[in-house]
Amino acid sequence: MDNYRILLFAALSVVILLLWQAWQQDFGAPQTPTVVATGPGATPAVPSASPAATTSTAPALTPGAPAATVAPAVQAAALKSAQRVHVKTDVLDVYIDTIGGDLRQADLLTYPVKVDKPNEPVRLLTDAQADLFIAQSGLLSSRAAPDYQAQFSAEQTEYTLGASGASEIKVPLAWTGPDGVAVTKTYTFKRGSYVVDVEQAVNNASTTEWKGRQYRQFQRRDSSDGGMSLIYTYTGGVIYSEAKKYEKIQFDDMAAENLSRDIPGGWAAMIQHYFLGAWIPKAGEANHYYSQALDDKRYVLGMASPEMVVAPGQSGSFSSRLFIGPKLQDTLEKVAPGLELTVDYGMLTVIAKPLFWLLEWLHKMVGNWGWSIVLVTLMIKLVFFKLSETSYRSMANMRRLQPKMTALKERHGEDRQKFSQAMMELYKKEKVNPMGGCLPILVQIPVFIALYWMLLESVELRQAPFILWIQDLSTRDPFYVLPLLMGATMFIQQKLNPPPPDPVMAKMMKFLPFIFTPFFAFFPAGLVLYWVVNNVLSIAQQWYITRRIEQQSAKAA
Repeated sequence: MDNYRILLFAALSVVILLLWQAWQQDFGAPQTPTVVATGPGATPAVPSASPAATTSTAPALTPGAPAATVAPAVQAAALKSAQRVHVKTDVLDVYIDTIGGDLRQADLLTYPVKVDKPNEPVRLLTDAQADLFIAQSGLLSSRAAPDYQAQFSAEQTEYTLGASGASEIKVPLAWTGPDGVAVTKTYTFKRGSYVVDVEQAVNNASTTEWKGRQYRQFQRRDSSDGGMSLIYTYTGGVIYSEAKKYEKIQFDDMAAENLSRDIPGGWAAMIQHYFLGAWIPKAGEANHYYSQALDDKRYVLGMASPEMVVAPGQSGSFSSRLFIGPKLQDTLEKVAPGLELTVDYGMLTVIAKPLFWLLEWLHKMVGNWGWSIVLVTLMIKLVFFKLSETSYRSMANMRRLQPKMTALKERHGEDRQKFSQAMMELYKKEKVNPMGGCLPILVQIPVFIALYWMLLESVELRQAPFILWIQDLSTRDPFYVLPLLMGATMFIQQKLNPPPPDPVMAKMMKFLPFIFTPFFAFFPAGLVLYWVVNNVLSIAQQWYITRRIEQQSAKAA
């Protein structure tokens, strides 16, 4: 194996990795049989999807202990809707339905869907049938309790956290049972925060004690269309516990088996590229985590609290926090332990996190994510300068031997065994190690892949402008200039390398720039920018080393 094979292997490995991830996303697991429960024509205003928390899907009540199971029950009833309560802060625009008191819609006001649509915010939660994703909460009791079907009453239907100077908004929803038990569900929205406090207060005005627990869950539809996407990002459930840390619960996992686990603390989330929703219980509170696969590709992931007993004439309350927002690592670290892991860098997190720290630090210095990528690339090149120098020196020496290699090829003709023996003797005589360029390349591959995931997962780079026509580093170059530059620099690099002695390999190497350029045309511009800068720096370094060795050889001759 020579340097060319290593180069080809390394480059193809990266592409194959990306293709494999995309394949796994679309075809890697069997699809859950779909049962169409509702007819077409659903609209956001009148949703048709039903929430999962029927009284039978919720954990069974067991006094004094967490629920042990989540009973499977798939209901096809249409999602009921009544009055909507509109809440608007400086970062969130939310609609709460008085049926169930659930969050049916949430827009992230500071995150437009596209650069050219600055007034259209990202809609993270929605009860639209096609992209159903809602946050539900309620109470479970052997007596009457407000679950997803309960009718709450609202004091008012419009809440705005404007320029009044107030730091928070409280949105109370009231429910009263036939036996005198009253429940007030209160959402508290704070200025500049994606965390919503949720309190469910129970006032027992009856003559007997009330026992029950609260549930909090997400219901989401798997809206993947089965198409082939080159860039893979995870969409699905995640739970966190001190024992197992970050644990993905994919939709296919939910379809195969219900999650049923008691976890102290932790959190449960539904995540997607750049954004997430997470239910966070009180610290240390033991909750029963569960999942459920419903019909029409709908899935539930949630938790149920320990049971609370409220004596006659007394009151008690449940509390939780709900996060609905972007994957900002600094913010997530402060919200809950481990929540920052939803920024998923994969197996190379140990490399990717320091790279992001460096990128963020540089951004604070220069104020532009594009230039920060350029500087990070330069620093990485400096770190690997000596390794790269070893590789390029080996290639330069191989290039110097190229006339002698050609002569050996002509001398031995098609006798590959004799040619190989003569070639190894030549390497030994000239003190050239053909493997000298391999190790530096292999060492750098994990860094390249970590950087790929770091750039792909960082919401900070979403819609971040660079210069001129590049106004969003997280999407492809609209005019394909960077991919073409990447292909051109890759072609120049090939010209600096000695041609492979194997004619077949030589032909394959010539095609590489033309193979990789179309792939990179659909990569985020930030990634391609990194590759272009890295290639330019590599060309400069390799050209200098090659020229110096050629001059030294000329003097020696």
